[in-house]
Amino acid sequence: MFSKVGKRTPIAVRFSQVALESGSPDTVRDVRGFAVKFYSEKGNWDLVGNNTPVFFIRDPILFPSFIHALKRNPQTHLRDNNLFWDFLSLRPESLHQQTILFSDRGIPDGYRFMNGYGSNTFKNVNENGEVVFVKYHYKSDQGIRNLSDELAQKLSGLDADYALRDLFESIASENYPVWTMYLQVMTPEQAQHCSFNPFDVTKIWPHNEFPLIEIGRFVLNRNPQNYFAEVEQLVFSPAHFIPGIGPSPDKVLQGRLFSYNDAHYHRLGVNYSQIPVNRTVINSQTYHRDGLMRVDGNMFNEPAHFPNSLGGPEESKVEKFQSYSGDFSVIDKYETRDDDNFTQTRLFYQKVLDDSGRERLAGNIAGSLVNASKEVQTRVLANFEKVDPDYAKRVDKQLQVLEQENAKGMIKEKQPTAPMNPPRAPFKVTMEMSDDVLAPQFRRQCAV
Repeated sequence: MFSKVGKRTPIAVRFSQVALESGSPDTVRDVRGFAVKFYSEKGNWDLVGNNTPVFFIRDPILFPSFIHALKRNPQTHLRDNNLFWDFLSLRPESLHQQTILFSDRGIPDGYRFMNGYGSNTFKNVNENGEVVFVKYHYKSDQGIRNLSDELAQKLSGLDADYALRDLFESIASENYPVWTMYLQVMTPEQAQHCSFNPFDVTKIWPHNEFPLIEIGRFVLNRNPQNYFAEVEQLVFSPAHFIPGIGPSPDKVLQGRLFSYNDAHYHRLGVNYSQIPVNRTVINSQTYHRDGLMRVDGNMFNEPAHFPNSLGGPEESKVEKFQSYSGDFSVIDKYETRDDDNFTQTRLFYQKVLDDSGRERLAGNIAGSLVNASKEVQTRVLANFEKVDPDYAKRVDKQLQVLEQENAKGMIKEKQPTAPMNPPRAPFKVTMEMSDDVLAPQFRRQCAV
C-alpha cells in the first residue's frame, strides 16, 4: 500500500463518539472515533483510531469498566459525572487524556477540522524482514477548529447533527476534506533504551526525538448512497492487518485485537465480512464456512480442514508473521499505577496551552466536576496538584465559583399550563399503605 509514490488505495471512513449513544448531539465534549479502512490489494487494513493521540488507560482489562463509567447511571438512567470522575480519579494514568479532552480540542468544529491518530504503537516490517515500531498520524489539511462550550451547547439544541451535516454537505458540494498522513518511527534498539515505555498508549512520542514523516494523504470524495448499508454496517477491527503491518507489545492494542470481533458477531453476525462494504478487493481464501447469513458459495466442495492434500488454500510462503522479543514483549497482567503519569501531562499543560487555554481548561473541568461528590473532587484535585499546582488551583477556584452559584439556587421559570388541561387538586390518601402491603402486589405484577 505504501510501496511507491503516487499509489492510490480506496478507503472508507467512519466518525463516531465514544461515550454517547447513536443519535446524540454532535457537539458534546467527547473523544471522536476516527476509523479508516484501506482496501489494499493484499486485503483490508483497519486503522481504528481517535482524534486524540493518547487514551485513558494502559491496561486493557480496565476497558469495560472505563466504558461503564461513561455510560448512564444504572438506576436513574441519567448522565452521571460522579461515576465518570470517580473512575478517572482512581486511575491517574488517564490525566493526559483528561487534559486534552477538556482543553479546546475536546469539542471539534465538525469532523473536517480535527486530526486523527492511530494512538496505539504498531509494528512495520519491510521486505527484508527488518522491524520498526510506528505511530500513525493523519492531520487535517483544513486546519484545526474548535467550538466553545457555549456555542456547542447552543448547537446541540439548534442542530444536533451539526458535524454530520457539515461533512455530508461539504462532500456533496465537492469541497472534499483532506488529511495528510504521517509516521513516527522507532527502531527496536531505540525502544529498549527509551526513557519511557513506547508501548504505553497514555503517552506520546516526542516529535523532536521521533519526527513526523509524511507518507501520503487521503481524500473523502464520496458520500454513502445508503447510510445503513455503507456506514452502519462497516466493520473496523485493530486485528485486520495486511502484510508488513502488525501488532506491537502495546498492551491495549493486544487487548483490542480480541475484543472487536465479539461485538461484530453480536451486531452483524459471523459472516460480516461478506457484507459488500466489508469485502476485500481480492478473493480471500479461508477455511471459515457455514453460519447465519452466509451469502456466497460457502467454499463450494472444497475441503474444510487444514492442512489437506485435496487442493485447498495453502498458507503464504512469503508473508509470515514477524515476532519481536525485547524488554516490553512479556505478556502478563501487570500493575502500572507507579508509572510516570504526570510528566507528559505537565508538558502539555505548561508548554502546549497558553494562559487563556489553561483558564478555559479549568473552567471546562469545573463545569463537569462540580456534579461529583466532595470525596471525588478531592482525589481529582490531588491528581492535578501532582501535574502542576497551578492546574489544581485554577480548577479549585472555578469549582468554588460554580458551587456558590449553585448554592443560590437555580430558579426554574414556570411555564403556564394549557387552558384545556388545568392542574387538578392534589389527591388525598384516605388510607396509608406500607411497603409491606405494596410489596406483594408489586411482586405479583412483576411475575406477570
